Amino acid sequence: MKVLVRRALLLLIAILVAWSPAAAQETDPPDVLRELEAIAVVDQKLMVPMRDGVRLATDVYRPRTDARVPIVLSKTPYNFNAWRDGELTTRTYRAALEAVRRGYAYVVQNERGKYFSEGTWDILGPPTTDGYDALEWMSNQPWSNGKVGTYGCSSTAEWQMGVAALDHPAHAALVPGGFGAGVGRVGGFYEQGNWYRGGAQQMLFTAWLYGNQNVIRPSFPADLTQEDRVRVSRYFDLASEMPRVDWSKALWHLPVQDIMRAVDGPRGVYEKMIVRKPNDPAWYEGGLYHDDMPFGVPSLWLMSWYDVSVGPNLALFNHVRATAEPDIADNQYAVIAPTLHCAYQRSTENTVVGERRMGDARLDYDALIYGWFDYWLKGEDNGILEDTPRVQYFTMGSNQWQSSDTWPPADATMQTYYLHSAGSANTLDGDGWLSPNPPAAAEPADAFTYDPATPVPSYGGNVCCTGNAVRGGSFDQQEMEGHEGILVYSTAPLETGVEVSGTIEITLWVASDARDTDFTVKLIDVHPDGRAYNLDETIQRVRYRDGYEREVFMEPGEIYELSVSPMSTSNYFAAGHRIRIEVSSSNFPRFTRNLNTGGNNYDETEGMVAHNQVHHSPAHPSQIRLPIVR
Repeated sequence: MKVLVRRALLLLIAILVAWSPAAAQETDPPDVLRELEAIAVVDQKLMVPMRDGVRLATDVYRPRTDARVPIVLSKTPYNFNAWRDGELTTRTYRAALEAVRRGYAYVVQNERGKYFSEGTWDILGPPTTDGYDALEWMSNQPWSNGKVGTYGCSSTAEWQMGVAALDHPAHAALVPGGFGAGVGRVGGFYEQGNWYRGGAQQMLFTAWLYGNQNVIRPSFPADLTQEDRVRVSRYFDLASEMPRVDWSKALWHLPVQDIMRAVDGPRGVYEKMIVRKPNDPAWYEGGLYHDDMPFGVPSLWLMSWYDVSVGPNLALFNHVRATAEPDIADNQYAVIAPTLHCAYQRSTENTVVGERRMGDARLDYDALIYGWFDYWLKGEDNGILEDTPRVQYFTMGSNQWQSSDTWPPADATMQTYYLHSAGSANTLDGDGWLSPNPPAAAEPADAFTYDPATPVPSYGGNVCCTGNAVRGGSFDQQEMEGHEGILVYSTAPLETGVEVSGTIEITLWVASDARDTDFTVKLIDVHPDGRAYNLDETIQRVRYRDGYEREVFMEPGEIYELSVSPMSTSNYFAAGHRIRIEVSSSNFPRFTRNLNTGGNNYDETEGMVAHNQVHHSPAHPSQIRLPIVR
C-alpha cells in the first residue's frame, strides 16, 4: 500500500512539474526561437576536438538546405548558453537568425576552459592553434562551402588577428571590433594586449580578469552524450556568480599585484601578467598579434573614438595595409565611430557619449558586415569594395561621417603647437598657452607636485571594463582643471574652424627629483562658454623614454626629451573654440599610479612624492603636433 501511495505522489509531482511555469516556458519558446527552428538545423553542445584532444563546446545553426553554405564564426570567452538561471535568453538566437536568414551557418564556440569547453583557460593563450583547428573542423563539414568569416567585438574579436597570421585557406574574411587586446607590438605601440600604454599598466584588466579568470568550475563526464549536454545546459549554464566588488575603492590597494587577493578573487593569469615588463618574452608566446607576423585575410575593422584601443587599432590597420601581400593589403577597410568600446551599433539619431552630443552617428552595420561576407564568402559581385570607402570615420564637433582612402586623410598636414607660460600653467586659472610659434626666449619651467597618495582622478576618457571605477566618454573637464597637479595650455579662440583627424604626437621636455615618474596628456575641445570636452588621453613612463627594451632612470636636475605615446581622434574645433592640452603625472585609476621610486611598482606598498617640471624654451621646445585637415 505504501508503495502505491509513493508512486501516486511521484506521479502527482511529475504532473505538477510538467505544468509549472518553467516547464510551460520550455514548451512555449519565444518567437525568435520558433522562427529560427523553422528555417535552421539547430545543433547545440557539439564538442569539437582540438589537436591536443581538448574539446570546445560549439553550437551550430545552419539553413535547412542541401546546398553547402558559408559560415560566420563567433568564438568567445563569454557565456553564450541559451538557458541562464532557468530563463531562456535570445541573444545568441537573434544573431543566429540574422545569419541563417542571409544564407549562412552561424557557429558560436567557447574558448577552452570556458563553460562547457574542456581544458584550462588562459587569456589569448592558445587561440592560434585552437582557432586554426576550429576553422579546419568547420570547413570540412559536409554542409560547409569551405569558407569561414570570423566576427565579433572585444574578446570575441581579439583572437582573430593571431589566427589571421596563420592564413588558414578557409579563413576568407575578418570583421573584428574593439580588438586592441589582441594587438601586442605594432609600430610605436607596445601595449601587449592593452595591458600597457606608454609603459604604464592600464587597470582595466584587473577588474576584467576578476570576472573572467576563474578556472575552477563544475565539469561533466567526458563521455556525456550531446543529448545530455543539451539537456543539462538548461539547468547549469556554468556561469560563476562573482560577489560584487567596489572597484572605485579596490583599485587603490597596494601592492598592485595583490589586488586580486585583496578582493578574494579567483587565482589565475593576473598574478603572472602583472609582473611582466612591456617587452617580456612571455608576451610573444601566446596569441597576441605582433608586427613581425604575416597577415593573410581581407578585413573590415570596426573601431570607436572613445575605446581604450583606438590608437593601436588604427596602427594595426595601417601596418597591414603597408606590409601584407598586395591582394590582402588592398582589401583592408575601417570604420571609426564616436562611441565607447563596442558600442557603435548602439548609436542613435541623438547619440550622447558621456555628456557630449554627437548627433546622428548611426551607420547600417548589418548591411556593411553582411555585404562584406557576401562578397568574400559567397562570391557575390555586390560592389561592396567599390561602394565602400576605404576609411569611414565620424568627425566629432561637426558631427558627420566622412570618408578617406587613407588614415590619416591624405590632406592632413602636421601643425606644431608649442607650450608656453610665465612659469605658472597650473590649473585652468594659470598662464599656460599653446601657440604655433616656438619659444623665442627662455621661459620659466612649469612645476607641480605629484603625490601617488593623491593622484589626479580619471574623469571620463577612452576606457572600458573598469566596473564602477571610471565612467567612459566625454565630460566637461573644468572642475578637474582646478587641480594644482594639472598644467593647462590652450590656444587663443580660433578665428576659423579646424579639423584635427589623425595621430597626435607629443614631445615634452621634463625633469624630476624622482628616479622615475609618469607624464600624462589629455586633448580637450574648449567651447566658447568654457565647457572642456576630452577627446583622447595618454601616458608615458619616463624610464621607457629610450624604448621598451630597457629601463633608464632619471637624475635630479637633468632635463629629458620625452616622446609620449600618441593619441588619435577626429574632431572639428569650430570657430571660437580653443584647442587645449592638460599635462600631469597621473590619471588614476585609468592607469596605475607610478610610485616614483624606480622600483618594480607592482610589488611596492609605499610611494614617494615627485616634484616634476615641464620645460619650454628654445633649447627645450615642448610641443604637440596635430594633423590638420584643410
